Amino acid sequence: MQKTNSLQSELLTLVASTATHVRTELEAPEQLANLLGAIVSPEWPSGEYDRDAMEFFLSRFEEGGESAEGWYGWYALSSDGGSGPRTLLGAGGYFGPPDANGTVEVGYSILPEWQRRGYASEIVRLLAAHAFTFSQVNRILAHTAEDNSASIKVLVRSGFHPAGAGAEAGTLRFERTRTVGT
Repeated sequence: MQKTNSLQSELLTLVASTATHVRTELEAPEQLANLLGAIVSPEWPSGEYDRDAMEFFLSRFEEGGESAEGWYGWYALSSDGGSGPRTLLGAGGYFGPPDANGTVEVGYSILPEWQRRGYASEIVRLLAAHAFTFSQVNRILAHTAEDNSASIKVLVRSGFHPAGAGAEAGTLRFERTRTVGT
């Protein structure tokens, strides 16, 4: 599969982050809107996509160059449908390229004002479908807090199955495996 820098659905567009995006977020966050061509809430970033995550992603981009793009953060933008400017709704992504066993892990976060509208499920579905376009990926993991019922529903709706306790206390692990023909 050829690498892509955007994924599209009716609900949203995912744009792969780059070193330039992440550097901008860290050094001049007010300029992120210009790079994305979207409205960015003053509440950005959201959830676990925080400064530590940004610095981690930036270090991976600096180390891996363009080959690392697409294996870390993706910005979730509303699909404009011709009805106005796009808006940054949240983010999702992988924790890196597949490991030696063909496993990747996904994470996602939606700004509070955009939650409970199907965006998180759409991010997870797009990221899972994209991951499985790479022949070396055969399993996708996700973790969530055991008391986060909304996130659990997102994962189940997106084809993930409970797979036991997560690595951190109070978390659950979910997984989705490649099906025949994907």
